[in-house]
Amino acid sequence: MLTPFGEKLSDALPLQEHPRPQMERENWLNLNGQWDYAITETVQGETTPIHWDGKILVPFSPEAPLSGVNRTLDSSHTLWYSRTLLLPGNWNAEQYRYLLHFDAVDQEACVYVNDREAGTHMGGYTAFVLDVTDYIVPGENQLVVRVHDDTDESWHSRGKQSSKRGGIWYTPQSGIWQTVWMERVPREYITGLDMVADIDNELLHITVSTEGTGECTVFSEGKEYRLPVNEPAKIPVRELHLWSPENPYLYPLEIVYGSDRVKSYFAMRKTEVRMDKKGIKRLYLNNVPCFHNGLLDQGYWPDGLYTPPSDDAMVYDIQTMKDLGFNMLRKHIKVEPMRWYYHCDRLGMLVWQDMVNGGGRYKFGVISVPLVSGIHIKDNHYRAFAREAEEGRREYARELMEMICQLKNVPSIVLWVPFNEGWGQFDSAKACQMINELDGSRPIDHASGWHDQKIGDIKSLHVYFRPYKFRKDKKNRAVVLSEFGGYNLPVEGHTWNKANFGYKGFATEEEFWTAYEKLFREQILPAIPKGLAATVYTQVTDVEDEVNGLMTYDRRIVKVPKEKIRALNEEIIALGKEK
Repeated sequence: MLTPFGEKLSDALPLQEHPRPQMERENWLNLNGQWDYAITETVQGETTPIHWDGKILVPFSPEAPLSGVNRTLDSSHTLWYSRTLLLPGNWNAEQYRYLLHFDAVDQEACVYVNDREAGTHMGGYTAFVLDVTDYIVPGENQLVVRVHDDTDESWHSRGKQSSKRGGIWYTPQSGIWQTVWMERVPREYITGLDMVADIDNELLHITVSTEGTGECTVFSEGKEYRLPVNEPAKIPVRELHLWSPENPYLYPLEIVYGSDRVKSYFAMRKTEVRMDKKGIKRLYLNNVPCFHNGLLDQGYWPDGLYTPPSDDAMVYDIQTMKDLGFNMLRKHIKVEPMRWYYHCDRLGMLVWQDMVNGGGRYKFGVISVPLVSGIHIKDNHYRAFAREAEEGRREYARELMEMICQLKNVPSIVLWVPFNEGWGQFDSAKACQMINELDGSRPIDHASGWHDQKIGDIKSLHVYFRPYKFRKDKKNRAVVLSEFGGYNLPVEGHTWNKANFGYKGFATEEEFWTAYEKLFREQILPAIPKGLAATVYTQVTDVEDEVNGLMTYDRRIVKVPKEKIRALNEEIIALGKEK
């Protein structure tokens, strides 16, 4: 099954846009395209293959149809990549450094440059960068990447990938699945930005991190500011434009440090949980109540799996949901390419960001029974939550830190979700403390669905098999319906297989819409004045067996009447405004 975007894909040069819009330099090379690949049996003392199996289109996984490979990696295999890198002639100078970026490789990667190990990374969802200056030579260079992926046979983060796919668990994928690229930078260069908006004082708090000391120059709103590097600083915002879904205003920003120049952007917005005039805890945006009317967004593609076929494909999903009147997407158990977040920033789409789940084999009673029983247990019972492995718990903490640091500057992200439905949940209070230390500017849904630990500012519910009735939280937290609905409607000629998984089935688009509207009018609209602060309907698109999306998996059919659902969504969002 191909999407319209997969049909248009260029085999030679996929996903050529700059992959990091919030830290963009002129001197960079996109390394996507045709690489050699091989899949070998894993043995001790592995060496680069003598013979290669063929070509793979990076950044698509070998399991993805668009890769051209259509082979599944398992834990006994090693996946190898190789390509030649020709350094541009004007890059060959001793005053530069060379940074090799991998935006996501699932799971364990080892990178070689000219037969020398340049670095490793564990974790399939966050970006990593290697300084390969000491390994690069003028002219032609050889890059080799070695990958191991245990999928669900270990405690590593795996998301919804399963070696036995079906239902809500999906086809596994391995290897490089986001853009590979290289930058040329000066010997002393900007290594990172940390930006926090302060709308109440009309300031941008910014830290410019560098390899080196001294000062940098920041250009913003036509003004020039000299700031110290590697320590917090403040920039006044002279013309305050508050970012919101209705007005997604982005301020351009440019930072110069020595001969290094980086283009970026920021937004002025504030997200929090606080009490409204009636004493009800709600979600606020820019000091006013904002009802988050959203959808579960899993980010799967029938032709690219985790990898969107194109930049336009990312835009299509976001813009279509915005056109239908939704103002929020819950990015479910996945970290997207940075361009996806950029498009949410510029188009005006609120984002709830999930952390990717991991751990051992989940116990049915822990991850499913609470849906109907309502029983919650303490999440320090590591065995119950399949988190016995201490090394796995440490790895989760490291990857959580990497994700927060990678995404912290994204204005559209307004809430963090460290755990979902008991899938490897543990010590959620400690996870929240870590998140708050890294980023104290956003609320946290500590346990989406169940196994509530009675902490934080949000009470999070998943309701599928019974009518939803609002109940005020005993601890006076904001109440959010973080998953519900999931009505399934297969559309002939647009299904991935013959399975028909969902939570309530319908045969026609008319029946589907009638039930959908009834659900919202009878259960959601009456709950908003009582205190319901947000909803997350399941889901944006069909995914493999699941046919409960508002769009088909191939993105060719929208199953609901666009004008009617937009009018309903406008009514929902308006009801959430403070009167």
